[in-house]
Amino acid sequence: MPVISMFYGIIVHLYYADNRRHKTPHIHATYQEAEAVVSLPEGDVLEGALPPNKMKLLQAWIEIHRDELMADWELAASGQPPYKIEPLR
Repeated sequence: MPVISMFYGIIVHLYYADNRRHKTPHIHATYQEAEAVVSLPEGDVLEGALPPNKMKLLQAWIEIHRDELMADWELAASGQPPYKIEPLR
């Protein structure tokens, strides 16, 4: 499960070949004990939850890096390592 970015305590992961369970492009984000699965490119929560202020930061980051995230999803879904993506600053 490669980490593709970290910012404000949020860690964003992409799993390899992870297109069976949710059947849509998505990322996994953790903040302390909380975890959420968030769809790409929409930013909708598919499962779990993050604190509201952290979810807003994550969704802003998704909006900014939409194209990079979709490219990384294609790589990871085919079993290739995704690239790191700039954190939210």
